[in-house]
Amino acid sequence: MANRKKINQKNHKKTDSAKPAVKAEHAQPFRFKDFLKSLGPGLITGASDDDPSGIGTYSQAGAQLGYGIGWTMLLTFPLMAAIQEISARVGRVTGRGIAGNVCRHYSTTLLNVVVALLFIANTINIAADLGAMADATKLLIGGHGIVYVLLFGVTSVAAQIFFDYRRYVTVLKWLTLSLFAYVGALAFAHVHWGEALTGVLVPRLTWSSDYLTTIVAIFGTTISPYLFFWQASQEAEDQRVDVTKRPLIDKHYGAQKEFHRIRADTIVGMAFSNLIALSIIITAAATLHATGKTDIQTSAQAAEALKPIAGAFAEWIFALGIVGTGLLAIPVLAGATAYAVGEGRRWPVGLARKPKEAVAFYAVLALSAAIGIALNFTSINPISALFWSAVINGVLAVPVMVLLMIMARRKDVMGHFTIGGPLYWLGWLSTAAMALSVVAMGVGFFI
Repeated sequence: MANRKKINQKNHKKTDSAKPAVKAEHAQPFRFKDFLKSLGPGLITGASDDDPSGIGTYSQAGAQLGYGIGWTMLLTFPLMAAIQEISARVGRVTGRGIAGNVCRHYSTTLLNVVVALLFIANTINIAADLGAMADATKLLIGGHGIVYVLLFGVTSVAAQIFFDYRRYVTVLKWLTLSLFAYVGALAFAHVHWGEALTGVLVPRLTWSSDYLTTIVAIFGTTISPYLFFWQASQEAEDQRVDVTKRPLIDKHYGAQKEFHRIRADTIVGMAFSNLIALSIIITAAATLHATGKTDIQTSAQAAEALKPIAGAFAEWIFALGIVGTGLLAIPVLAGATAYAVGEGRRWPVGLARKPKEAVAFYAVLALSAAIGIALNFTSINPISALFWSAVINGVLAVPVMVLLMIMARRKDVMGHFTIGGPLYWLGWLSTAAMALSVVAMGVGFFI
């Protein structure tokens, strides 16, 4: 009896001594600085969505259709946030990107088709973005566009290969600030805020081929396959770099905290992306559409067209934003391609690895960028190339999203962390919306 009493007293002391530690863990105050540090794959993914080719699409939408197209940004926000969060969870739980999981659970033929289409679409997108950055730089300081294509392309690849990973991610985070140029551009536009707000909150549909094509273009630009691959792979990469972390399927502890971080990171990134896209649409609507300039086809044309309407400073802000977003987007496009190919082949992958540790991975990254640079030396029409890139992205997005949704429910992939509830159904809604946009695009070809 006395022994039992002593044991109980010891246990009681242990429990008491453990209490303060638990209390301290939950009593940590919210710090905005710490929150900013926690942002990573989601923020960079969202910001890179507004690449120069995307800016061209949003500028064209605002110029052609005015404020009335703003509602698409409100609609796409929850859809893209859901599918990106699911991508990130797959990467964090399994410790692998999307291609790494597909190669282990699906046929090789399916993997090869998906990766080949992604390589083609991303490479064309890199070419279009480099061309837009070069045109924007010519607007600012003159010179030869091809020189700028080479400069931006080589710089982006070299930074990815030779920069320290943590430092490189920090640079990408800072580059997201360049997107605020488009919020600044609003200051030079005479915006009718009542009409702009109505355009965001009240959908206005017009059954015309131009209107439907623009809707499809916005969906294809906003919900792109390379974003799924990049965010999933970056979550896996961050886990590999941090020695205290393991894939959640192996180490369950702290899963909910990680999921809360992923959700916050993704929501902030996608909200930021859509806010910038909406700013571009409203700027174009208030300046270009209001003055009858509806024939804008590229981001550089949009910047140039702003000068006589909103002033030279607005043109500079817009053009600088194009260069900044391109420097952010090209590494994501090339990196997403390299991750997809490398994971599919089960090569050592990761921007945190030294070049000699992942030769094939970096070779794919450099090859994609090199072809993108080379396409700017050909007679290929960049607008036509960008159109076909959007078509490939749209077609590819649907099967990738279906695969992603099925993987997210498989216990042999996700273990105890299969995705369900509202997030799961919102993911399927996003997939259905993308499928409908592709069908609409196909119908548009025959109208």
